Amino acid sequence: MSRRAPVLPGHRGTLAELYSSRANSFGVLRLVLASSVVLSHVWPLGWGPLDPLWRWSGEQTDVGKMAVIGFFVLSGFMITGSGARSTSGRYAWHRALRILPGLWGSLLVSSLLILPALYYWLHGSVNGYWNHAEGPFSYLKGMWNTSISTHWDISGVVAEGKARGTNFDGSVNGALWSLKYEIFCYVMVGLLAAGGVLRRARRFVPLLAGALGLLILRDWLTAPSLRGIPGDMASAVQVPLLGSMSVHFVVHLCFVFLIGACFQLYRDRLPIHDGLAALCAVVLGATLLFGGVFVFGYPAFAYLLLWLAVRLPSPFQKVGRKRDYSYGIYIYGFTVEQALALMGYAKYGKPVFLLLAMAGTVALAALSWHLVESPAMKLKNWTPWFVRKLQRGPAATAPEQPAATAPVPAPGEAKPEQSSTVSA
Repeated sequence: MSRRAPVLPGHRGTLAELYSSRANSFGVLRLVLASSVVLSHVWPLGWGPLDPLWRWSGEQTDVGKMAVIGFFVLSGFMITGSGARSTSGRYAWHRALRILPGLWGSLLVSSLLILPALYYWLHGSVNGYWNHAEGPFSYLKGMWNTSISTHWDISGVVAEGKARGTNFDGSVNGALWSLKYEIFCYVMVGLLAAGGVLRRARRFVPLLAGALGLLILRDWLTAPSLRGIPGDMASAVQVPLLGSMSVHFVVHLCFVFLIGACFQLYRDRLPIHDGLAALCAVVLGATLLFGGVFVFGYPAFAYLLLWLAVRLPSPFQKVGRKRDYSYGIYIYGFTVEQALALMGYAKYGKPVFLLLAMAGTVALAALSWHLVESPAMKLKNWTPWFVRKLQRGPAATAPEQPAATAPVPAPGEAKPEQSSTVSA
């Protein structure tokens, strides 16, 4: 009589066994990460210095950057699942619907409503706002595809705040910097899917992640100190449509995105273990304190996020399932905080500033979800008329066939796609 292998205490099963697209805590994690970005920006936008984690970690990272890393890990997991299941055209359509309408809405609200109001507050009229050399239309032209190819300010509004000493950052919405890297990762997954890598050669993905990890390790070992930032952040590469991109962030953000992708592709082998999660928490804390967060802390943080996604109590699984405000919080928070700083609300202290910033940001995020993002996502199954015509053409002449039975998902196979939000 065979005996079952002993199960170690704390072992809960594999990620494939525990993860369900209809019962997970991705929604609450994205909401926390987006809110963390708003929290992190309180310090530099209202007072100048970066948030306390920047100093505590020896200037390795801050709360906002860690939140962006978290977004890329979660996106890597979800988007890779989408790429493996979808055709190339449908995949591209879904990704465009999820990121572009919300972005365009935020650009219009910022340049046509918020910034004109601030310009009026500064000057008593809007004369000079619309025809400024670096005005709202120039801003929209440079920002519509996240390339940020022109400038960050609109009609000198934020520059006036800096001159008055109320603002410490010159951009209308500096949080949008990460979106071009998110789109870059989307394209990368799309190419891997189109080449059959995600279905037939999945080993290439961890090899690619490992290669990027070795680059980061090499740069870290040659850094001036163990708490130094590995890599030259000044080096840039020009990418079609997306504009100038930092090589440093391409390497680091693709690395964590691919970690999430590996978790998706190897979810049937990834153990969910409470002890391993505790060890990852220790590693993350140690690297923040002593150095090496880019090499060892990021993978540990990635595992912690996936562990939380399946181990948080069931009430957390309801957050963000019907109304996902996380993307709206991310794309509106910076502008709201800049407006508050310009109007002098920093004088009331950080708690009040954060409370006002979250209130205004959540209100705009809710409008964005209900008026822009959610209606756009309802178009995910839309097919252009000429594509429908091509699809109907062969069917009209082919002999009638019996209806095919839908395949039964294998144990641990991902269910239909859940909406995903970006970041950072």
